[in-house]
Amino acid sequence: MKNQLTDLNDHLFAQIERLGDESLKGPELEMEVARSKAITAVSNQIVNNAQLVLEGAKFKAEYAGKYKVPMMEDKRHA
Repeated sequence: MKNQLTDLNDHLFAQIERLGDESLKGPELEMEVARSKAITAVSNQIVNNAQLVLEGAKFKAEYAGKYKVPMMEDKRHA
């Protein structure tokens, strides 16, 4: 998978456009609202994960080699 955070922005704005479609009524609108809630939940997890990765990178940059920290090294790309 090669998605970027900018792709997430595109998906979120596309969903906003779908929600703004005034021709949606009744069940179709309810379906888009449910889809929006699902997209929001997944998006929040993606953003939280990106924040964690950033915090890990900052920690590694500041403390690299000074302390032994479990599970901070990615052995696949070493």
